[in-house]
Amino acid sequence: MSVLSVEQLHTRLGKLHLVDGVSLHINAGETFALLGESGCGKSMTALSIMRLLPEVAHISSGQVMLQGEDILQLPESAMRKVRGGKIGMIFQEPMTSLNPVLTVGEQITETLRRHTDTPTKTHHQQAADLLSAVGIPDAVRRLGDYPFQLSGGMKQRVMIAMTLAGNPEVLIADEPTTALDVTIQAQVLRLLREIQQQRGMAMLLITHDLGVVSEMAHQVGVMYAGELVEVAPRDAFFTQPAHPYSQKLFAALPQRNLNKLANITGSVPALDTVFVGCRFASRCDSAFALCHERPPEWTTLGQGHRARCHLLAQAQSVTVTLTPALNTVAAIGSEAVLVVDDLRVHYPLKRVWLSSHTPMLKAVDGVSFSLHGAETLALVGESGCGKTTIGKAILQLQHATAGRVLLDGVDLAALTPRALRQQRAYMQMIFQDPYSSLNPHLRVQVILTEGMQALGMKVDMADLRYLLAQVGLPDDALTRYPHEFSGGQRQRIAIARALAVRPKLIICDEPTSALDVSVQAQIINLLKDLQIKLKVSYLFITHNLPVADYLAHRIAVMYLGRIVEIGRNDEIMQHAAHPYTLALLAAVPSLTRGQGDVRLLSNEIASAAHPPTGCHFHPRCPQAMAICRQQYPRMTQISPTHFVHCHLLSPQ
Repeated sequence: MSVLSVEQLHTRLGKLHLVDGVSLHINAGETFALLGESGCGKSMTALSIMRLLPEVAHISSGQVMLQGEDILQLPESAMRKVRGGKIGMIFQEPMTSLNPVLTVGEQITETLRRHTDTPTKTHHQQAADLLSAVGIPDAVRRLGDYPFQLSGGMKQRVMIAMTLAGNPEVLIADEPTTALDVTIQAQVLRLLREIQQQRGMAMLLITHDLGVVSEMAHQVGVMYAGELVEVAPRDAFFTQPAHPYSQKLFAALPQRNLNKLANITGSVPALDTVFVGCRFASRCDSAFALCHERPPEWTTLGQGHRARCHLLAQAQSVTVTLTPALNTVAAIGSEAVLVVDDLRVHYPLKRVWLSSHTPMLKAVDGVSFSLHGAETLALVGESGCGKTTIGKAILQLQHATAGRVLLDGVDLAALTPRALRQQRAYMQMIFQDPYSSLNPHLRVQVILTEGMQALGMKVDMADLRYLLAQVGLPDDALTRYPHEFSGGQRQRIAIARALAVRPKLIICDEPTSALDVSVQAQIINLLKDLQIKLKVSYLFITHNLPVADYLAHRIAVMYLGRIVEIGRNDEIMQHAAHPYTLALLAAVPSLTRGQGDVRLLSNEIASAAHPPTGCHFHPRCPQAMAICRQQYPRMTQISPTHFVHCHLLSPQ
């Protein structure tokens, strides 16, 4: 018998169909993964189950059976006991889900008071035990901390501890690792698996990451435009996805043997769309007349595997053709466009009372590399390692404490403000969040021409239209505002703005991390095409190693302000030498590894204000030796292009 059974759930907001006939079943100890792009209705399904809908929305029909009881029929007073008690929910962004003015201990004990009958005097110890259970060290002391005192990974662990306090039968996890580094993501996923096995909970996991689905799910449901289009056991889904939308999601994943990632044209239909035929027909390469005339029924493909597709009903196979690797990589120039030499960015911290020494936070501590024409260098590492600070220091948006930044041989730090302004025409930046980096009060035409006018460049409407065509936007985009575009289109506007002044170097700061896999594929394809056409160089800052492998010529791995390994993408991805690089690669969710466990880093990155002595990585390194604690390793050259800082590889 299913612990949670959802039958024909319909959620409406006026005439809008937010959730349209969703049915799913989850047994004890199993995980059902709900997969799809943003706007498909995944989170709205979870909020409908929890009855946490906005006031203007309502559930028009359907059942949500929890242990045989329809919780949609319960009064609100009884539903309060279900939320946080029988059903727990972990939200996507822990910082906005935790109360910033209450300590961690107060927030966990609040759940214990409401959903357990244990004596109040034991709640403090129970809260400490819960923090210990989710892997937070020194739990008793941490109970007195506020959310801002915790790292992103710890805040998510606190959210999990709060959820477990009610001893739920069902756990709903809504994108629980989206905002986390790959190493912390791996720790949180392993933690959820272990807790599920210990407690036998049913789990509804909402995500757009196929790797996370592979490692966590028992059953998979693919959602599109408010309805499920495919449901299958994990193995069947990853062996042979049946729906064209599912296949497109797989084909959009970065793979080194492909020249072009699959591009799902268009976007998820608006909620007020009146559907006549298949909801995916307008974006499907295999659609035919019937697809636009009648919605498809479920087709059973095997035990537990079914999909909505007219092609499957007619026993026709559906395949997505991938473009094989071709010789279309931009030729790397022989001259270095950018040279970074011993770059250091140190921030003074508050001086200790009665001390003459001013402590320093060493965000970037002696970084050197070069970047050639039409080359992409990916800078990877966990949050807080200094990647973005390097990008800002190169652009002179952040004052460097020491070192040099040479753009075409010109030392940028030695220039006058006026001369530096002219040099900025040759270097631009694409930021992580396209919405916050575009002025919402300005039309696209003004956004694109601002930089050109500031540099005294001539603005020509024909040039602007050509610029929009280069990034795949229509001419009428010039008269529209940023909020009128999708996330992928906004990022295209940000790319067009960077290209408007004809730069030689573009610093891309996590430009795809906030995007769905399908939109990510569009932006990656665009960046690759533009590099071939315009011979522009990219410094690509990311923590997504598959994206770095696909797009970059070389990869540099950073840890606590220093580059610990650098080499060609194949050298880093296939022959990594530094233990930290190996740990990053092991933590990447795998489509083939399934639910097998891997060795993960035992704790989180140290503070740059108090870096460990010797090798900064030694407290987390499983192979650390005595010398690792005493001195920082020198650089070891493995090949003409592969360099690493590690005592394990240093000549004895």
